[in-house]
Amino acid sequence: MTQNTNAAAPAEAGRTKADGEEIRWQDVLSPEEYAVLRQGATERPFSGEYNTETAAGMYQCRACGADLFPSDTKFASHCGWPSFYAPLAEDRVRYIRDTTMGMERIEVRCANCDSHMGHVFEGEGYDTPTDQRYCINSISLKLNTADAQG
Repeated sequence: MTQNTNAAAPAEAGRTKADGEEIRWQDVLSPEEYAVLRQGATERPFSGEYNTETAAGMYQCRACGADLFPSDTKFASHCGWPSFYAPLAEDRVRYIRDTTMGMERIEVRCANCDSHMGHVFEGEGYDTPTDQRYCINSISLKLNTADAQG
């Protein structure tokens, strides 16, 4: 996991360089989706549609449709948000050091469109191949079950 330590200031989190693009995102995303995906907000725990989902498929970025997390990497962490132990490939996400909320965390964003997904945590003792927990907002994802029907 490579970190980008040149993160934007918290007020700039989730903003693109062109204001016109932000207006486009506001036109295509619901207010709740926009708050999480483009402004870095977090949905309430245990409220998301994919928290307990077990269907096979590919979890994609809700904003741009990029494939991010295969369902076979999802596990029950009981933290209130969908949890995965690895992305489809390291180039599908990017990492940003996040020092908001009085702690140091690693933010996970879609590498394709720079949307906020959630955070990744390490060393929590989960019985997974990577000992990582990608704690991802349900509202940042859409599940494509057609990928599982191959």
